[in-house]
Amino acid sequence: MSSPATRSAPPAEIHPDPLAARPPVSPWRLGLAGARANLIPGICLQLFALTLLAAYYLHTPSRAALERLATFRAATGLPFDFVSTALFGAVIPFLILKLRASTRDRYALPQMALITAYWAYKGIEVSYFYKLQAWLFGEGHSIATILLKTLFDQSLYCPIVAIPLTWLVYTWAEHRFDASFIARELRRPGFYARCVLPVLIANWGIWTPAVAIIYLLPTALQLPMQNFVLCFFTLLLATITRRPATGQ
Repeated sequence: MSSPATRSAPPAEIHPDPLAARPPVSPWRLGLAGARANLIPGICLQLFALTLLAAYYLHTPSRAALERLATFRAATGLPFDFVSTALFGAVIPFLILKLRASTRDRYALPQMALITAYWAYKGIEVSYFYKLQAWLFGEGHSIATILLKTLFDQSLYCPIVAIPLTWLVYTWAEHRFDASFIARELRRPGFYARCVLPVLIANWGIWTPAVAIIYLLPTALQLPMQNFVLCFFTLLLATITRRPATGQ
């Protein structure tokens, strides 16, 4: 019998599924890590949104320019909604990723085509969502109206519709259209807490103050304002849904 010092080590455990080998990470920790990493840019973004809001109400030339934008949007209709949202949600972030050496190869053109089509669709969806909010709660700017719209947005629409669908699209693109990966994740216990919740937490950090600012503007200007915020959020989203190295 060989001594303990010379005895052969037991064979290493084999994980046929790379997901099984991945150490569990708290969804709260993952979401908060993404929010912390982007804290300063996020604050700058909120300040920018507040500046636009103040300019609309306090600076006559800025108000006139934004009202011309609202008039142009009304004249253009849905094409403005899907083109502008695709531009800010996909095209501009894609160009930013391409300009950075560390993210240059992140997405191929087929993936970006999917993401661009997704945000084009979302532009129409969000446009109608804002109209629904105006119909439900009115177009006033009282504290109660802003709170109701923000709560409806962040506690119902985002957790149930917006974030799960966004996770699905980005994860499918991230894994090169591998539907089997999506199916495995959906079958594993705790899917929502593990996959959707980290994105939702980061979403709350960026969008809760942002939508409160957005709802202080006229309905016609809410989509253009959300597109400015969207450009930053999609860059954050690309970080949170990034495929781990062990899964590549």
